[in-house]
Amino acid sequence: MRDDPATPIDDYDSPWKAAVTHAFPEFMGFYFPRAAAEIDWARGYDFLDQELAQVVRDGELGRRLLDRLVRVQTRDGDEQWVYVHIEIQGQRDPDFAERLFVYNYRLYDRYRRPVATLALLADASPGWKPRGFRYRRFGCHVAIRFPVAKLMDYRTRLDDLLTGANPFALVTAAHLLTQQTRGNAPDRYAAKWRLARLLYERDWDRQRIIDLFSVIDWMMALPDELQRTLWNELEELERKQHMPYITSVERFGIEKGVQIGEQRGAANLLLRLIERRFGPPDEATRERIRASDPDTLLNWSERILDAKTLDEVLH
Repeated sequence: MRDDPATPIDDYDSPWKAAVTHAFPEFMGFYFPRAAAEIDWARGYDFLDQELAQVVRDGELGRRLLDRLVRVQTRDGDEQWVYVHIEIQGQRDPDFAERLFVYNYRLYDRYRRPVATLALLADASPGWKPRGFRYRRFGCHVAIRFPVAKLMDYRTRLDDLLTGANPFALVTAAHLLTQQTRGNAPDRYAAKWRLARLLYERDWDRQRIIDLFSVIDWMMALPDELQRTLWNELEELERKQHMPYITSVERFGIEKGVQIGEQRGAANLLLRLIERRFGPPDEATRERIRASDPDTLLNWSERILDAKTLDEVLH
């Protein structure tokens, strides 16, 4: 959940997606350990973006903030599909369970494969944890029940989260600290700086540190002055540890201010238009669009009005 309601949340471009994509076994192990224990991670896994896109094209079912369809292998040798939904927006949704039911049966209807649906909730309502959807008519009983993890349930374990080895322990800690420091910029700064330092104390590779900091930075919005102070502190930390990870990748966007903001806005808008016309683009297409100059983005945005395929837009 991002603690800045004035800033639009892009449905498919949240930093959560990069973190889940690059650390999916750890994501499952932290939030859904029983399911993770049944998966043979040594045999790999595949994200089924195109298969999920086919279901998305069937119709809009409300705001989907992060969905992943993943093919895994179980320890007994079977292939299984897992549908993961992360409700990052953090708002209580009375239609939530029904939407997951609809996506599950649409995936089954199209591919004739059983699909395990898992849900992660970021809302702040202690008593809200929908676990299923069902209805009965004339003796017919139709239902789905799904595992749910809720970030708020970890609030009594903050110290353990801060020392945990799983990267999603820090992500969960960042979420809880975001809630605790709402309206208190100095405390928010101190918490964010602490989390950033903890990233460098872990024996993680560069990409993982960048992905996780992106989630933390996205959640824990700071006033501009404190954000600049944080970047200066990070730059000094990286210099001392000879680890130019975060600042070398991210600071350029901060320093460029409005110019980069406009370019990112244009890229995000084009991605949303592509999503609406052709379904979710793959990660390579997303990266290509994000890296393109404003003139190219404008040309592509004009083409999408008449193009029949995504290739016609981008070529």
